[in-house]
Amino acid sequence: MVAVAPDTSAAEDRVSVASNWTLVWWRFRKHRLALFSAGILICLYAVVIAPDFFSTQDPELTDARQAFIPVQTLHLFDEGGFKPWVPGIVGKRNSVTLRMEWTTDPARKAYVGFFVQGYPYRILGLFETRTHLIGPVEANQRIFLLGSDRLGRDQWSRIMHGTQTSMTIGLVAVTLSVLLGVLLGGISGYYGGLPDQIIQRMIELLQSVPTIPIWLALSAALPRDWTPQQVFFAITVILSLVGWTTLGREVRGRFLALREEDFVLAADLAGASRTRIIMRHMVPTFLSHIIATSSLAIPVMIINETSLSFLGLGIRPPAISWGVLLQEAQNIQTLALAPWLLIPGLLVIVAVLAFNLVGDGLRDASDPYSH
Repeated sequence: MVAVAPDTSAAEDRVSVASNWTLVWWRFRKHRLALFSAGILICLYAVVIAPDFFSTQDPELTDARQAFIPVQTLHLFDEGGFKPWVPGIVGKRNSVTLRMEWTTDPARKAYVGFFVQGYPYRILGLFETRTHLIGPVEANQRIFLLGSDRLGRDQWSRIMHGTQTSMTIGLVAVTLSVLLGVLLGGISGYYGGLPDQIIQRMIELLQSVPTIPIWLALSAALPRDWTPQQVFFAITVILSLVGWTTLGREVRGRFLALREEDFVLAADLAGASRTRIIMRHMVPTFLSHIIATSSLAIPVMIINETSLSFLGLGIRPPAISWGVLLQEAQNIQTLALAPWLLIPGLLVIVAVLAFNLVGDGLRDASDPYSH
């Protein structure tokens, strides 16, 4: 007779009574890289909720006399203690090109504080406040943590607002794509017949046409006099209409297999409606797969929006997104003078990698019984 250790027996009891979502979480938290990436995404979506809180100044505040100011590196300690500061900026006009050339001077320190008072804004459009996470101690002073652009606008503050737009479009577009994929794929797989034929031909049509020309055609058809909010909504709909086909095919395949299962037949005999059978019995069986697929689709939507905006066919100024910010880096001469204008591209890379790693972690964790 083999004795079972008490700790092993207790662990087995916990696993046997744990819900599916609990098992998924236990497996996901063992994926350290995915967990770290999830922390990065939480920070990015914290910026999405209140970008003004993280901004140091109004992102639309312009001053051509302060164009292309270099990055002011933040130093946390001074005079033997914690006293954040950035080096001052000294400008000198080039006698040949007549262009203002800026250099940092560590001897001229501009002190920085946390939770300082600045320009007024509203959190979620509800609560007005003037508190900012970081900003200059002197109210009338401007600091440029990530430099300035050709119009003297603060790059740090514009990146915070661009994060809100780009991350929101990716999330909303994928949400709409998932709804379309589950709905149309479920109808196609469960009902079959003529609805299945129509939906499958629609999917084949959308997948046979190159994606980029579709985006270009639909985006170019948007009226130029639309407001940034209307363009935002239209770009989201365009991305979701093109991106649901793959998930729709996957859902159809799963429904074709599940509709012959005993629990579906039992629900049908018990008098459950077809909508209830689909939403309450069939979809939850592979919900973890849908979540993992969605997390992998979000970075694709972010790249698509950035590409369209970079080409001038997506979000347009005065709206701010990562693609709009990268438009400033199109000119090689400008890029040579201000390489910090490429920082939004680095954020795109970080966000896409974080989503992919989280998606990999969710995909592995969605089957908690696998080894």
